Amino acid sequence: MSKADCYSWATLEDDVRFKVLYCGICHTDLHFIKNDWGISTYPFVPGHEIVGEVTEVGSKVTKVKVGDKVGVGYFLGSCRSCENCSEGLENYCPKVVLTSGAPYHDGTITYGGYSNEMVCNEHFIIRFPENLPLDGGAPLLCAGATVYSPMKYYGIAKPGSHIGINGLGGLGHVAVKFAKALGAKVTVISTSDRKKDEALNHLGADAFLISRNVEDMKAAAGTMDGILDCVSAKHPLVPLLGLLKSHGKLVTLGVPAQPLELPLAPLVVGRKLVGGSNVAGVAETQEMIDVAGKHNITADIELVSMEDLNTAMERLAKGDVRYRFVIDVANTLKAP
Repeated sequence: MSKADCYSWATLEDDVRFKVLYCGICHTDLHFIKNDWGISTYPFVPGHEIVGEVTEVGSKVTKVKVGDKVGVGYFLGSCRSCENCSEGLENYCPKVVLTSGAPYHDGTITYGGYSNEMVCNEHFIIRFPENLPLDGGAPLLCAGATVYSPMKYYGIAKPGSHIGINGLGGLGHVAVKFAKALGAKVTVISTSDRKKDEALNHLGADAFLISRNVEDMKAAAGTMDGILDCVSAKHPLVPLLGLLKSHGKLVTLGVPAQPLELPLAPLVVGRKLVGGSNVAGVAETQEMIDVAGKHNITADIELVSMEDLNTAMERLAKGDVRYRFVIDVANTLKAP
């Protein structure tokens, strides 16, 4: 993090200071910039998919050392004492501190990773495997954690299971990679065949299903143990529920601006479940990054400079990215 003004902020005894090398651009950044949710605080420095190299550690830090490659994700603070925190679910802490645009414990406002350096309590630091590229690994701190956590919690991606990934975008393409790494059969669900070749031949999905094709959807009915719904626009849920086996689980990750309709009959008849999930806690995020290192999982990215940031944001708003933008901070952010 950059705690309010990181140029004058001391590195405390349990803090880690690191030079920011890359920072992913998440759609959440765009929402906060535009104050779409009415909670933004200005001046606002976005960025919560941050990776870099440790330059200084506090006297009590044991987790990392100078020179290590590290990352910070969606949050960098919590109460550390509630039930959620004690169970490693800092992301669900009522007092969670977001990495950008949120009040820190001392009342200052956190600044995100569109910065030259960050300071963060060591508890919230993620260690990066040596073999994992930092640029392609940066988006995993949000997108990777967001898809990995529900796969594990709901048990829908494991050897012998069949999982559907609805929506092949920033979340969906990473979800395919993790689901395959965890041993599941993967079917990508999309509204058209535009990304069929990408899904099957590049990302390694086992099957591709067009949700608007009534016959294909009927043929696939009752075949999936779980579905990760990565679509953030308003869309029907009933066709997805029809793809689930009895006791199947539909897990929503996107947050459409308009409420979705959820008829209860499809749930009752098959004892099916509709759930949700947020990013992972610290320990599970570390687990996810370690799995990514083991299986060479990275996001498919387009590297951009700070000078091209506004253009990237405009393209992101139009969905014109395959599949994540990452800022080359170290090489393009001018020195203060």
